[in-house]
Amino acid sequence: MSQARWTSRWVNAAGAVAALLVVHGAAAAPADCPREHTLGTSRILSVDPKQHPRIGLKSFPDTLPLHDGEVVLTFDDGPSPPMTNKVLAALAKECVRATFFLVGKPASGRAALVQKIAAEGHTIGHHTYTHAHLAHIAPEQAIEEIDRGIAADEKALNGVETTTPSTPFFRFPYFESTPATLDLLASRGIAVFGADLWASDWNPMSPQQTLKLLTSRLNQARKGIILLHDPQPRTVAMLPAFLRYLKDHGYRVVHVVPSEEKHNEQHSERPSPAPETAHEGG
Repeated sequence: MSQARWTSRWVNAAGAVAALLVVHGAAAAPADCPREHTLGTSRILSVDPKQHPRIGLKSFPDTLPLHDGEVVLTFDDGPSPPMTNKVLAALAKECVRATFFLVGKPASGRAALVQKIAAEGHTIGHHTYTHAHLAHIAPEQAIEEIDRGIAADEKALNGVETTTPSTPFFRFPYFESTPATLDLLASRGIAVFGADLWASDWNPMSPQQTLKLLTSRLNQARKGIILLHDPQPRTVAMLPAFLRYLKDHGYRVVHVVPSEEKHNEQHSERPSPAPETAHEGG
């Protein structure tokens, strides 16, 4: 059987496991990776925004209930071809699933890439429409940035423009939240993701320097939500080595998804997606 067919079978099986076994407050193991000696995804963790409305120790007092050695990989600011495609290829090679916080404006013109991210088993969260500084604009403009970004992501992903996200995960650009925007998201049942550590990959440095900085911080923290940026060439270049580092040093990747209860609730509140675009790859 070809590698492509093996990969497709793995993605479909993993999706089925997530749909059937991830329940409120529980975790499920994903399907085995068809390739030996890969990092893999160790488990799937469902996140209920009621229990975890704001997570990430860089911004909030609480974070996800991760065990020592467990990490959650998250990528901001995409989709951005060809960089996002290279990130997807690196993750697929190691059978790792991550969360992508998409910016609505580029997502609106790259529906095939957005759908590819989802089709390969990753979680899609939201990151406003233009990556604006929400703490420095009028409150009504901040709400428009949030809503327009969600609507653009949903249109690209499911063919339906709605401000009710199919995955209720959001990250503020620059981590610049306000009490008003935090309250707004909480009232809508949307979990706000901060981060526990990052690679500082927005700063000018070599891929080798980025990798060294990230692994140093990880070895100190021992676990957590990791922030990366898929449009950054230095991140793309160092990602395969970082995934191998995780494997070689006994770290385990956890994939976060919305709790089944919240996922079903969100789907019941929005129109059915257009079937011809719901799962189209790109």
